[in-house]
Amino acid sequence: MTKNSFISVISHQEKEENWGSVEFQVFRFTNKIRRLTSHLELHKKDYSSQRGLRKILGKRQRLLAYLLNKNKIRYKKLISQLNIRELKTR
Repeated sequence: MTKNSFISVISHQEKEENWGSVEFQVFRFTNKIRRLTSHLELHKKDYSSQRGLRKILGKRQRLLAYLLNKNKIRYKKLISQLNIRELKTR
């Protein structure tokens, strides 16, 4: 999903563009994670990038935990849009 298409999806949901929303932050972290992951496949010993990746993963994990506690519907929708993890069905 490209940045512009995701922004249009978010802005249709909300009247004003909210660049600081949890969804947009998770989207940006996800793009950074994917970019760093592909970089680390080529450069396995780039330890500073590995550290940065772990920090970004932690930030995204905290934001997703916050969103899960705040609004489970928005969480499930975001997870399915970004295809981050598989949803557990109970």
